Amino acid sequence: MKIHIRKGDTVEVIAGDDKSTPDKRSIGKVLKVERKKYRAFVEGMNMVSKNTKPSAKNPNGGIVKKEASIHISNLMLVDGKGNATRVGRRENDKGKLVRYSKKTGEDIK
Repeated sequence: MKIHIRKGDTVEVIAGDDKSTPDKRSIGKVLKVERKKYRAFVEGMNMVSKNTKPSAKNPNGGIVKKEASIHISNLMLVDGKGNATRVGRRENDKGKLVRYSKKTGEDIK
């Protein structure tokens, strides 16, 4: 199964606890993609509290808020115009495979 999302893409959460609603869209930037698990880390989404032990980096320890992964199927790519869109693949003029927005037909990046 091909993954339609890459690191650095802007995505919208379409399912789960951080799901977008008509009055509030849940949009963030992809920080990391775990290809084998089909999961991605999105900036500011699916925040969890993690207890940490004191260390040299964090001498006090305590509770740290950080992003947890979200399954790829719960994310939808946002194109340059700000619309959530499905992603297709096609060859460009140079014979290279590029991603394109199925809603507008424009190439992505």
